[in-house]
Amino acid sequence: MQGSNPSEPPMTNSRTPHEAGRKRFFETRYWLRDLVLSLLLAFIVIFFLYQPVQVEGTSMTPLLTNHERIFINKFVYRFEAIQRGDIIVFWYPLDTSKSYIKRVVGLPGEWVSVVEGRVLINGRPLDEPYLPAERYDRQSYPATYVAAGHYYVLGDHRESSNDSRVWGTVDQKFIYGKAVFVYWPFSQFGPVD
Repeated sequence: MQGSNPSEPPMTNSRTPHEAGRKRFFETRYWLRDLVLSLLLAFIVIFFLYQPVQVEGTSMTPLLTNHERIFINKFVYRFEAIQRGDIIVFWYPLDTSKSYIKRVVGLPGEWVSVVEGRVLINGRPLDEPYLPAERYDRQSYPATYVAAGHYYVLGDHRESSNDSRVWGTVDQKFIYGKAVFVYWPFSQFGPVD
């Protein structure tokens, strides 16, 4: 063969089976380390920041439907105030073994009343673009003062919602999250608006 040196041994894989096995062991170890760290990070994020919950009932239709699965942010209200329009998850004030999901309509220091299905804040109509006309219940409820640290909440499907019109305001200490993202069914995948 032209260009070959007969005194040189032929080219072979210089790794022994022991060295190749050792390399595979280290590659597998790094892969397992990365997998464990990823799972640990996902657990921390889900356990401390976000929590998956299942919507039960129809009080938030059409936005959220029965058996839909969502993520709630459990940490957000440590950094920002609860706003009108937020969809919150809280322990039901009359039975804290149950949790509810509703929309905040009344903030601390406000008077909230419902006149023929229309929400009034301090006597002025509240603009509710998220609420289709067929979801109003057309009933009237007396004015309620929202005390400091409390919130007036309503379901979007007013005819089938057990909310502040019936049992009063929600103390902030019962609020444990804000609905942020639908993850199931996949056809509804996306942020909660």
